[in-house]
Amino acid sequence: MFPIHRPRRLRNHPQLRRMVRETVLTTSDLIYPLFAVSGEAIAQEVKSMPGVYQLSVDKIVEEAKQVHDLGIPAIILFGIPVDKDQEATGAWHDHGIVQQAATAVKQAVPDLIVITDTCLCEYTTHGHCGYLEVGDLTGRVLNDPTLELIKKTAVSQAKAGADIIAPSGMMDGFVQAARAALDEAGFQDIPIFSYAAKYASAYYGPFRDAADSTPQFGDRRTYQMDPANAREALKEVRMDIHEGADMLMVKPGLAYMDIIWQVKQASELPVAAYNVSGEYSMVKAAALNGWIDEERVVLETLTGFKRAGADMILTYHAKDAARWLSN
Repeated sequence: MFPIHRPRRLRNHPQLRRMVRETVLTTSDLIYPLFAVSGEAIAQEVKSMPGVYQLSVDKIVEEAKQVHDLGIPAIILFGIPVDKDQEATGAWHDHGIVQQAATAVKQAVPDLIVITDTCLCEYTTHGHCGYLEVGDLTGRVLNDPTLELIKKTAVSQAKAGADIIAPSGMMDGFVQAARAALDEAGFQDIPIFSYAAKYASAYYGPFRDAADSTPQFGDRRTYQMDPANAREALKEVRMDIHEGADMLMVKPGLAYMDIIWQVKQASELPVAAYNVSGEYSMVKAAALNGWIDEERVVLETLTGFKRAGADMILTYHAKDAARWLSN
């Protein structure tokens, strides 16, 4: 007769629970998104994202120092330009807002890893991620002309000091284009962090407030993935690996835990989950109403991403999570 196994024996003491814990979330897993705007001494809270701000470069530097002091290893920069145009000039101009922020952060906090979002939607008058046919109001982006803009943006960001380039527009061949441009410009050692499986999600609403990137017409379903598809995500991942991606991202995270798991199983590359704006804002709204314990919900969610296979987590909760994890 075998003894009765009692799993509860290993749950009776906090230290014992820590000893047998299968998944451990650490501050080193976190990446903090920041939104850069022109001007000085600007810290404008995003109404739909309590605790998240549009920041001028001087404030971005202050925030970067805090992030570094908390032990968070990396930030990702998004930019909101003063002027927008059809060719997304602000994305690839050497004095664009992301380029300014990247340079300033690397000068002030050299050890902090600076990732730059390499996309165009914040910089175009129409809010789409690339070139459109003249008069086209469907949002159908022209793929290959957009790749030329991605090339210029990637090189400009690398020149400004970015440690990692993160193309996010979901154009066919965008990783290959960025890799070729970086290599040609002498940036062979700059990794590419691909938004490999980026879904056309309803969870992005608050981000579009933060980045001022809501499409003026149509939507992004002609280039971002259908939320119903999983096999397609693995196809996108295989393509990006073949084209030279160094890291992979699944975006959003919460409704796509299965995709994170499948991508992790399909690749030996580091995998990240993006805990996106809508996921953040839902937690914040519930917490502000006293409906949930914010700390426990956030740490449980972030641990869930890691348990699903994420090596890194992009999250607006990063600073709070770092403080909670240090307690």
